[in-house]
Formats: sequence, structure tokens, C-alpha cells
Amino acid sequence: MFAVAEPQPAIALHPDIAPLAPLLGTWRGNGQGEYPTIQPFGYVEEIRFGHLGRPFLTYRQKTRATDDGRPLHAETGYLRCPRPDRVELILAHPTGITEICEGSLAVEDGTLRMELDSTALGRSGTAKLVTALGRSLHLSGDTIDYTLRMAAVGEPLQHHLAATLLRN
Repeated sequence: MFAVAEPQPAIALHPDIAPLAPLLGTWRGNGQGEYPTIQPFGYVEEIRFGHLGRPFLTYRQKTRATDDGRPLHAETGYLRCPRPDRVELILAHPTGITEICEGSLAVEDGTLRMELDSTALGRSGTAKLVTALGRSLHLSGDTIDYTLRMAAVGEPLQHHLAATLLRN
């Protein structure tokens, strides 16, 4: 027999991540990808930011191709805010890559901006060689715009992804 879970009280947001509160929730939208070693592509994306009452947000991301709906990519990890003007993004990719990015956080007049650069990348023995990543995220109201830069497989750091996501 299955137990029925009782509703749980809302967990208070940890004060250290208060600047990140506008990110909480589910975001969906469309993006475009390109890189010198692949054909340009479109994708649909979903990102979920949550919290557990601890000094970090949880992060889950997944994408699908716009042409046929096939799964493309996923990431999972944590977003930390060690100071009101700094953020750290810690991610695992199913392609065998781990990523730590650190950077600036600015919140003013209802907008949030993050500029992140990789400080550590790990990879399994079968993962493609990725040597640098950078992410820019801008949240205004119920819209997130982001870009991702990548250096991989012998190519220098350059634009790879851009998307606009709306709060759901």
C-alpha cells in the first residue's frame, strides 16, 4: 500500500541566497546553437531553480531539438551566492563533463545579471575536450536571456548558445 504524503510547510529561503530568489521556479523557451564543428540548430529548453532552505539553489536543465523533439542535453547542479555580488555555478553534464563557473552578480531595479567564467572543468576519459566555458544570464521580470560561450575540441572560446526563457 502507498502512504499518502502530508503537505509540507514552505521552507524559508536561506538569507545568503536572497539575491537569487527571482530565479526560483520553472522557465521554458527557445534557443539557437552554433559552433564551427557542428551544424546550427534550434532547441526548446526547460530550467528549474529550487531550494531546500540551504545556502544554494538547485538547478536542473534539459533541452530538445526543435526539428524532431529528440533530447539534446541536460545539466544538473547548484547555484551559490557566497557574497551579495558573487555567484558560483556547480554543474554535472551527462556527457562526462563537470563544470565550476564563478563570477559577478548584479541586482538593481528589478533586474538580475550574472557573468560567469569557468574556473574548473573536469572530464571523464570518454568526454570531449572542453577547455573553457562562460555564461551570461540576464533576468528582467518574467524573462531570462542567456548566452553560453565554449572552447572545445581545439576551437577557441566563442559563442555557442543563446536562448530566451519565460517563467511558467
